[in-house]
Amino acid sequence: MSDLDLKAIRDKLVDIARVAGRMILDANFKQDFATDTKLNSVDIVTETDKAVEDYISTTLREAYPTISFMGEETWQPGTKVTDTPTFIVDPIDGTTNFVHSFPHACVSLGLSVSRVPVIGVIYNPFLDILYWAIKGQGAFMQTRPGGSTIDRRLPLAKNPTPLKGLDTALVAVEWPAARDGPNFEVKADTFRKLTASKETGGSMVHSLRSMGSAALNLAAVAAGQLDMYWEGGCYAWDVCAGWCILTEAGGLMVGGNPGVWEPGVDERKYLAVRAAPGGQREIVEEFWGVIGEGRMEYEH
Repeated sequence: MSDLDLKAIRDKLVDIARVAGRMILDANFKQDFATDTKLNSVDIVTETDKAVEDYISTTLREAYPTISFMGEETWQPGTKVTDTPTFIVDPIDGTTNFVHSFPHACVSLGLSVSRVPVIGVIYNPFLDILYWAIKGQGAFMQTRPGGSTIDRRLPLAKNPTPLKGLDTALVAVEWPAARDGPNFEVKADTFRKLTASKETGGSMVHSLRSMGSAALNLAAVAAGQLDMYWEGGCYAWDVCAGWCILTEAGGLMVGGNPGVWEPGVDERKYLAVRAAPGGQREIVEEFWGVIGEGRMEYEH
C-alpha cells in the first residue's frame, strides 16, 4: 500500500462521486430510466445503475490501470475480493429508493488492499452529503449549506455516550430481497425479539430503522446517529466504503452471526457498532444472544 497515494485516490473518488451523483439526480428528476429485476420484483436494477457504473469504471481504469475493479452491475458470480488493490463500487446503493424518489440513495466507492477497506467515499446527491475516510486519517462528513463547505469529523458528537445495552439502542436493519427461506425467518425472528417487550422475552430496543441503503446505514452508525446496524445478504460493494468510514470513526465491524469478531470484507453478514467509550463488545455479545441458534447463511 506504500506506493499508493491514498489522498490523491480519495480526491479522485470524491470527484467521481459528485459527477455520478449528478447523473443520478438528472435521471431521477426526469424519471428517464428503464427498470428491470434480478432475483425478484424487489431486487431492482435500472439503466442508470449501469450507466453510472460504466462511467465510474471507465474513469477509474483510465486513471489507475493497475488497480482492479469490482462493481455490482458487472460482477460475475464466484468472483472474490483478493489481496490486490481493488476498487469496490456500488453505483447506486438504494436503487429501490432511487426508483421511488425517496431521498436516501448514494454512490459508494471503496478501495480495498489486502482485503481491508482503506478508502471510503459515500455521496448522497439528494441531500448533498458526502462521507469519506482514509485508513489511519479519520472519517469526515461534508455538507455545503448556503454554498459554503463544512467538513465535520466523525463521530459528530465530541464525547459519544457509552453503549448501555439494547434497550437504549436505535438499530438499523433491512428486509432481504429474498422474502422466504431460512435467512428470511432468522431476520424476521430477530426483528421480533429486538422490538418485543422485556415481559415477553424481547430486548425492547428504542426502535428499528431501515434506510434502504447499507452504505448510508453504515455512514449513520459512523456519525453516531445510529447505535448499530445488523445485516445479512449484502455484498462487498455495499459495505466496503462504509466499513472504512465506520472504523475510522472509532466504530466496530463484526460478523452478523454470533462469534465472528473479524469478518471478511465479503463476509455478507455484518454487525456495525458506533464509537463509544465503553460497551461496544458487551452490546455485540448481547445482540448475538438475541440471534441465538439462528444463523444467516449466504453464499460468498
